[in-house]
Parts: sequence; structure tokens; C-alpha cells
Amino acid sequence: MNDHKAEPGLGDATRLFFGALWREISQLMKGMMTLLRLAGAKASTVGGAIVGQFDNGRRALVIRYARHKSNPGVDLPETPIAPTVPDPASPKKANTPRFGLSFRKIAIGVGGLASLALMAMIITVLTSLPDLDDLKSGAENRLIFEDSQGNPLIAQGSVPLDYAEYERIPDDLQDAVLAIEDRRFFDHGGLDLKAIARAGWANMRAGGVVEGGSTITQQLVKITYLNPDRTFRRKLREAILTRQLERRLTKEEILTRYLNAVYLGSGATGMPAAAQVYFGVNISELSLAQSAALAAMIQAPSKVNPFSNLQQLRTRAGLVIDLMQTQDRIGKASANAARAELATMRPQRSSASYGSWFTDWVVREADDLATEFDGVVALRTSLNPEIQKAAESAVREILEQAQNPAEAALIAMTPSGQVVAMVGGRDYTQSQFNRATDALRSPGSTFKTFVYLTALSQGLSPNDRVVDAPMDIDGYRPNNFGDRYRGKVTLAEAFALSLNTATVRLAMAVGLDNVIETARTLGIDAELSETPALALGASGVTLLDMVEAYAGIAAGTIPVTGRGITGISSGDDKASFNFRWPEAPVTDESKRLMAARSDMIEMLALVVSDGTGQAAALPGGAVGKTGTSQDFRDALFIGWNNDLITGVWVGNDDNSPMDGVTGGQLPAQIWKRFMAAATTPNASGSATNVMESAPVPPSCNVSACQRAYRSFRASDCTFQPYRGGRKLCTR
Repeated sequence: MNDHKAEPGLGDATRLFFGALWREISQLMKGMMTLLRLAGAKASTVGGAIVGQFDNGRRALVIRYARHKSNPGVDLPETPIAPTVPDPASPKKANTPRFGLSFRKIAIGVGGLASLALMAMIITVLTSLPDLDDLKSGAENRLIFEDSQGNPLIAQGSVPLDYAEYERIPDDLQDAVLAIEDRRFFDHGGLDLKAIARAGWANMRAGGVVEGGSTITQQLVKITYLNPDRTFRRKLREAILTRQLERRLTKEEILTRYLNAVYLGSGATGMPAAAQVYFGVNISELSLAQSAALAAMIQAPSKVNPFSNLQQLRTRAGLVIDLMQTQDRIGKASANAARAELATMRPQRSSASYGSWFTDWVVREADDLATEFDGVVALRTSLNPEIQKAAESAVREILEQAQNPAEAALIAMTPSGQVVAMVGGRDYTQSQFNRATDALRSPGSTFKTFVYLTALSQGLSPNDRVVDAPMDIDGYRPNNFGDRYRGKVTLAEAFALSLNTATVRLAMAVGLDNVIETARTLGIDAELSETPALALGASGVTLLDMVEAYAGIAAGTIPVTGRGITGISSGDDKASFNFRWPEAPVTDESKRLMAARSDMIEMLALVVSDGTGQAAALPGGAVGKTGTSQDFRDALFIGWNNDLITGVWVGNDDNSPMDGVTGGQLPAQIWKRFMAAATTPNASGSATNVMESAPVPPSCNVSACQRAYRSFRASDCTFQPYRGGRKLCTR
């Protein structure tokens, strides 16, 4: 690392760059002034000639008019008038020099104004340019994501999967990138004037932009510190920051940061991610041909990559290999072997990719944490790879077996809210919309749980009775499935059989406002309409909100907030520490609802054993509730088995009716297939979650950290040092 005292800041770096820049500007301005003077002289000559012609014509008309007046009856022939030629000995007319002098003054004024405007722009850039120290604290912080086992989170979204230190980056990859992007990287000081001149000449000969002159350091500054505007002001900022960065970091550090930050298409940010996305290998395992292919993608990643245009990629990767051989980075034998591998290269989307919807969701959750840490920090997520793969398989297999074209979503979480699996649709490559977290759909009869929990919390029991019969509430006429009514039934029976009229009648009796309050206490934030149809799930709610509410009932602590980040691993030893999220406050309403929790769970178990959810039955028992919205537009099943709460939704994106699909069919089948794979029964017959075998990272010592640092924050186990961003407390 270079000595920071040698840092040029805005002094030496500015003079180094602007000395050369001002000479170029001065030459350009001199050329402009010469051009303007020539234009003024030309305009003066042309203007004088025009005025002379006008004078000749005027005198001819005067003479003809005088002759006509003296001889009115004579038709005078037109007499050509010779143009007046000024006598060289006579003085010039006053109007001609005044015209030329005026134009020259205007030209000089315009040039002066242009010069002043240019100087004002340069001064503005210099006075408004922040120092690298002011920019680096946020821009150089990098969050990468791990699954619950501590392995890189492999997904198809635009997420940094890994960060490769210099030692892990193969020489072939470094040489391939340098050969095509910046052959003199180790020789220049950040601004390569030879490359700029070479690119300018090539572009001028081609009549368009065919070659760039920016260095890797400039590219790193552009993607890390600056906005992508194409303005002269940004180019000046880029040049100065480039010089600062070159003095601040070694060449190896600059190259490492660049290779971990460059975007390579298909959601791959950084070479480590691209190696996984395109070839399914660790960056250290890349071959020469694969390295050349990745280097070839840098200039146009959306157009030149294995998935969009393989032939164009082969052509440009071949150019990379040619350059590497020409620059003596590889030998002839290695080059030929790489060309042969390129000819047969058939990259495929990595089969190891999983949890892409989860990754997109957790990145949004992590946005607020990005500025809280220094350097590269790995966030440990709650995603369990085996459970996630089981979820994706269950959704895909059940829908394919049913030959149903509908979409589906699934969320599985622990009672504390740790999301271990998330599926947002049938195929992430076809649609990245997350139906598990972002779609407001009718929860159908799964919302009835809030109605019956409200009733139980008001003192009713599962054995109390309610009337199940046709009803009319100001024109609203709910009806049961198949138009079958059972008269007086117990609350437990009405809930297990999902009787609509009995539920609406019960909701009106306990108060719709109280039902809404129950939903709010359980964490439902969506807009809820206080109408009788609310009892049947008429208001749109996300699947995530519904699963969080059921998790609260399962855990006995409400509300539960679904989270995807459990902790961080940082430092050279990659020590992992759990976050301690704030606990839910205990209120009178939550106490009252949880007092009825055991009765509610018994009724949920009855749904699976004797009611509409029998298709979800599992060895060792399960509890849950089916849900079907009007005209079969939405079908759901939400329930749990020991320590895993899971919700499944099936429906069409355009909200069109499905062909008779109910919550007790496809959703219950998907739920059962998934839960059977995600949990295994033990010898006693009860289910044990596979997550229990995962190592539990230690939490930081909160009391010790609080004594040591006044700025300590328990929620993420960090403190604020005197310089830089927040740091992890490891006491």
C-alpha cells in the first residue's frame, strides 16, 4: 500500500491532468479564433461585393428615370452600366471596413464567451469534486450473500455471489481482461494517453466508435464512484478520481476490485458470479477458453454472452486469445487448445442455481445495511439449500402432473420468522415477479382463521354453535360450496368444513372491526375493507403476510416478521454472528388472542384430519387451513408441521378463474410434497426439521460490547469507530 501522505488529493493530481488538458484547450481555442477571423474576412469581402452591386443597380435606375423625364415619348433602350471599379488611389468607402471590423469584434466576443464558459465549467468541477475519502466509505462497501450453511448464495438475480481476493483469480483470467481492456495497465498511471490517441485514430478511420481508450482504473471509478452520465463534467471528475485511486491503491488491488465489480450480463455482477452463472465453476477453476469468454463479455454483456449470442461470443473470445498470443501472454499451443475448446463450448445455465426470488427479496431487505459496514461483508441468510430445492421441485412437479398452466408461490419459515424457502412462480427465467411477496391476492378461506380466533378470544369455544343457512345482508348473499347448508353446527365443524354462511354470520356477531383488529395484531398491513365479504377473504393480501400471521399463532408470539438475513460473517477467519432483531411487544390484544391459541390450533388440526385439508395430511400430524376465492381465482393452503410454517398459493396472473381448483387440491398437494421432503419423521413419529442439523452461529456478547462502546447497536452487533463506517463487535 502506498503512503497516504503522498496522496495528491486535489492539488498535484489536478495540476498533472490539467496542465496537459489546458494546452489542448488553448490550441483548440487558437484554431477557433483563426477560423472566426477567416470567416469574418470572407464575410466582409462578400458583403462589400453585394453592396457594390446594389449601388450599380441603384445608379442605373436613376439615370434611366432622368432620361425618361427629358424625353417622355422615347422608349430608351436599356444601357448596360459598367460596374463601378474603385480607384486604387482613392480612399476606401467607410462602410466596408466598418462591416468587417464589426464582424471580427463579434467573433472575438463569441470566442471570449466560449473560453469563459469553459473555464467556469472547469472551476465548477474543481470546486464541487469530493475527495476520494468522501466517496469510498459507501461505494467500496460490498455485501455478498451466503445461504444458511455459509456457502455462496447461487441465484440468477443481479447479486454478488462471491468476492474473490487477488490470489483466487487465475492468471489466465487476469491476462485475458488486460489483453482486451487495458494492455498497458501496469505501465500507465491511470490515464493512458497512448491508448486514447490510438482509439481516436481508429474511430476516425472507421467513421464511428470502434475502440475505447479508457483504462481499467477509469472503468472502476466509473462503475464504483460516479453516475453513468455522458458529460464533459463527469469525464473531468473521472480523470481526477482515477489519479487519486492510482495513488491510493496498488495495481493488484485495483484489478481485484474491478474484476469483482464489473457486470457481465444475466444478473452476474463480478467475475466470481459470472463463472458460476455461465459455467457452473468456481472462479479459480476457470479454463483459458472460459476466461477469454468472460473477458469478451465486458464491452457488451447483454449482447455478447453464451445465452444471447454464442457465435458472437466465440468470435470475440477468439480475438481475446489472438491478443493474448500477440502480447506474449500465452504460447501457441495454449492458444490453439483454447480455440478448440471455444469451438465446442456449450455453456448451460447452472443447475446449481436456486432461490432466485428469495435472493431478489433479501437484497431489498439488505439495502439499509449496506452503509453500516466497512469493506466486503458476507451476509448470512436464512435460506436452506436443501429445503429451497425441495420447494422448487414440489411446485414444478405437482403443476406438471396436473397439467395445470397456473402460476404458484410458496413460502416456508420458522416460528421466529426466518424464511428458509421461497418460490415466487413457476420459472424465474420466464418471470422474475415474486408472487410470494409482491402479489396482492385474495386469501380466500385462509382469512377465516382471523374470524374464529376473534370469536375464541371473546370467550366462545369450539363447541359453541352457529347457524349455517342462506342469508342476505343488504343484498350480499354468501353461499356455501355446492350450495349445501347444515343448519346449526359447532364452530369447529364450520371451520373444518369451511362453511361460508356460518363464518359470515359469526363475523357479524363478533364485529368486523374486531376481526380487522385481530388481523392487524397478527401483522396484516394490507388494506382491509370492513364489509361482510371480508370474512371470506375478499381483501387482497400477500402470501408472505398470511404466512407471518400463521407463524405467530404457531409460535405464540405475535406479530412475526419474516426475515431473510440472520447474521454476518466477516474478517479473515469468516467468523459468523447472529443478528438479534427486536422482539415483538406484548400488548393486551396479543395476550387476549394468544389465550385462545390452543383452541385455534385444535381447530386447524381438525381441518387436516377431517375437513377440507385432508390432502395435506402427514405422518406425525399437521395443522392448516385451505382457502379458495370466488370463481376459483385463488387457491391456498397454509399450515405447519412442528417448526416449519408453509403457505402455498396457486392462481393465474391475469386473475382469471381456474378450472375448479380449490385450496384442498393443488395447494394442499404441493404443501404435502414439500413438507414430506423438508421434514422427516423420527422414531417417535413426530417430525424433525432438517434445519436442526445446521450449525448455529454464536451471537455477539451484547453486555460486553455495550460496556466497551458507547455507540454499540445490539440489532446488528456493530459499533461506530472514530473513522470509517460501523464495525462488527467481536468481544
